Order: sequence, then C-alpha cells, then structure tokens
Amino acid sequence: MSAARTFTLPDAVARLFDDELRDRLVELRRSLHAHPELSHQEHETARRLVEALVSLGVRDVKRCGATGVIARIPGRVAGSRAVAIRGDIDALPIQEATGLSFASQTPGVMHACGHDVHATWAVGAAALLQRDPAEHDVVVILQPAEEQGDGALSMIEAGALEGVSMIFGGHVDRRFAVGQVVADAGPLAASADTFEIELTGRGAHAARPHEAADPIVGAAALVSALQTIVARRLNPATAGVVTVGTIHAGTAPNVIPERATLGGTIRAIDGAARALMVDEVRRITEGVAATHRLDARVTFERGTPPIVNPERPIAIAREAVTALLCEPALVPLGTLNMAAEDFAYYLERIPGCFLRIGAREPGGEFVAAHSPKFHAAEEAIFVGAAVLAETARRAR
Repeated sequence: MSAARTFTLPDAVARLFDDELRDRLVELRRSLHAHPELSHQEHETARRLVEALVSLGVRDVKRCGATGVIARIPGRVAGSRAVAIRGDIDALPIQEATGLSFASQTPGVMHACGHDVHATWAVGAAALLQRDPAEHDVVVILQPAEEQGDGALSMIEAGALEGVSMIFGGHVDRRFAVGQVVADAGPLAASADTFEIELTGRGAHAARPHEAADPIVGAAALVSALQTIVARRLNPATAGVVTVGTIHAGTAPNVIPERATLGGTIRAIDGAARALMVDEVRRITEGVAATHRLDARVTFERGTPPIVNPERPIAIAREAVTALLCEPALVPLGTLNMAAEDFAYYLERIPGCFLRIGAREPGGEFVAAHSPKFHAAEEAIFVGAAVLAETARRAR
C-alpha cells in the first residue's frame, strides 16, 4: 500500500484524488523536498515541475524567466479573463534536522518553510482544474525566490499577470491542524524594509576614551533609542517592529574604532505606520549621532509591502472552504503575523487574497517555520490543492 493511501483526509477532499494522483503528488513533494534549491537557483526544481504538469495532461506549460514556471488550464468559456493560483518553490540556507526519509540531500539547504508543499499543491490544483475546468482559464504561477523577496516582482515583470483578473495563494502553517484554513480579511503579513546605519567617529586607544568619538557607545545608545519608535511614536493599536539584527565594530579590545555599522528590519501593516517608522529611524539616528559627536549615514532598502486581504476575494475563498470542508474548518489567525510574504506584490496590481492552510498532522507538535526541524504534513498537499482549485473556480 502506498504512503499516500494511508492519509486521513476530509471526505470531500479525499474524493477528489484517486490513488494514482495522490501517489504522484506525494512523490513530487518528496522529490522537491529531497532536492531543495535556493532563491533564483531553482533550475532542477522548475524542470521537475514542468515534467509533473505535462505528465498530468496540462498542455500549456512554459518557463518564465530563469527559474519560474507558468501553466494555463483552459476554462469552459473561451476569451474570459483568467484567475491565477500561485505557489512558491525556493528553499532556505538551513541544515535539515527532521529525520524524514526524504530529507534534503543538499548540505545546508532545506525546505524549512513548506515551499515544497506549496509547489506541489499548485500542481495538484492544476490537475483538479484539468479534470473539472473552471468557467474561465486558470493560470498556475510557480514562483522562485519568495525567500529573497523579489521572486514575485520577477514573475510580474516577465508577464505572469497578463490577462489575469484575480490571484489566490496560501502558506502552510503548523499552528493549525490539517483541514483548518485561515481566510481572514484584513492584515495577514507585514511589510519588510531593511536599514543600514554607519556611525563614524574618531578612533583612539581604549585607555584614553576622552581622545575618541566612540561609535560603539553611540551604537549602544542608538539600539536602545530605536526601541522608543514602537513604544512611544506608533499608535499602540497599530502593529509595528523595529529590530536591530546586526552590529559590527572594532578589531581589538584595546582599540576604540572609528566606525560601527548596524543593520535591521522595519515591519508594518499599513502605509502610514511604515512611513513613520522609516522617518523615525533616520531622525533618531541623526540625533543620537550628534549627541555622541558622530557622523551618521542611514540607508534603507524598501522591501515587500504588507498583505491586507480585501473583503471580496476573501469571501470567495471562504465560500470555497465552506463548500469543501464545512464552516468549522474556517479558523481565525488569532495573532497578527509580522513576517513578510512577497505575494503582496501581486495584490498591489490585482485583487486577490492569501490563506494560511493547516499543516499539523493529528497529534503533531508545533514546529516553527524556518527552523531545521520544520516539516509540513503531506495531507496539507491535498487540502491546499482542493481549496485553491475550488476558490479559483468560484472567482468572478
């Protein structure tokens, strides 16, 4: 008996997948998981996905950019605008420690965020739509480099959204059991901007600090001062994060260096808070630097925008989830997610929404994403494929 046939799935989902399709999807997921590739290096991953789609009878499959894939499943009515489903395909630079029989065979690289499942459920959704087409065409976008934050933009620039009126996607989440789906309107993921700060002072002997303008003392003061942005400048009802993640300074314990650099991230869920925090990082840095007789240079790199799910596409997704899994399957996110997701770039251009799809097996424990032990239950493949296919069918 195949591994796929031992799965416990909701009846409405299980009926959609015969044994052959289940086995093929499980084999694909395990192959992707065992051979992960980093952002913009997903050449073999893309080849496997093209091969899988073609083997399932999808005729219109093409490469998009260097490592992306696009498949188009014709609808019943020719000429209507298409709806898109997105799955991301890249892995992370983490050494796997899951102990899975199909664990990564690439040292230092693993699918620690479930993109192997996302890619597989997108292929599964294509298979379901191939068997039972929507009224309109459905475009399946298999996107590279989500972890780097620029994969969605590369697909958009390559024309992935041409003729597409709405887009749907999802992410595995082990906080929720298989069969549970988060389809909430409103904020679901944060924007992610980065900053680098260079403080330049005057070096000296560590025994004679009065002869220096010490950038290390200035950096220490700055780290504390930046925490007041969220605590004292942002409305307490608005979520935000300012985190300093790196500090580099000095070469010896008896030397006060001339320079210190800090790097960090700013997370927000709306444009006003995002702009305020960027402005405050610059203002506070300049003030602290002046206090410590330092020169400051602050640079920002604008990252992904926030995901804010609009009401209408979410209503479509909720209808699909309820039809497949019944009302109790819909669960609230419960706590705001301040991680970023480059699916937001699609939502800047066309309507759509992003879901969280339960990936914890019965009796399983919570395992954090981006950790060496993260894995998603294989049952999530079929729930994700069924929910996304049904959502795409219902989109108007």
